[in-house]
Amino acid sequence: MLEIFFKECLYFTASRLSRVITNMAEREFATIGLSPTSAFLLMAVYEKESISQKEIAQILHLQPSTVTRLIEKLIAKGVIVNRVEGRMSLISSTEKGRALVDEIQRCWTNLRSNYNDILGEKKGDELTLQIFEASEQLEFIEKG
Repeated sequence: MLEIFFKECLYFTASRLSRVITNMAEREFATIGLSPTSAFLLMAVYEKESISQKEIAQILHLQPSTVTRLIEKLIAKGVIVNRVEGRMSLISSTEKGRALVDEIQRCWTNLRSNYNDILGEKKGDELTLQIFEASEQLEFIEKG
C-alpha cells in the first residue's frame, strides 16, 4: 500500500528524481570545481553580459537570495564580476569565466549522455520535456 502511495505521489517521485539527478550532475561538475547551478548561472552570464541579478533569478527560477549567494561564490572564484549601476547590480564574466564555457558544455553533454545511457535517448528527452512542461504549468498556477 505504501509503495503504491509513493509511486503515485508527484511530490515524492519528483523529490527522489531530483536527488538522483543532482548527485549525477554534482559528480560531473566536480571535475571543473563548480556546482551544476553555478555552471548554469555562469552560462547565463556568458550568454548575456551585464545581466542583472533579477534576470538571472528569473532564468534559473531561483530566489534572489540564492542567486546572491551563488554570485558571491563565483566572484570569489574569479569567474564573474559584479558592477553596480545605481540600484542595479550587473554581472559579467571574466576571462577566467569565459575560459570555462567549453568545459561546462562538456559536463552538460556528459551528464546528458550518462542519463540517456540509462534511460535511452528518446525516453530521456521526452521525460525532460514532460518535466519542463509540468513545472511551467505548476509554477504559473502557484504564482497565480
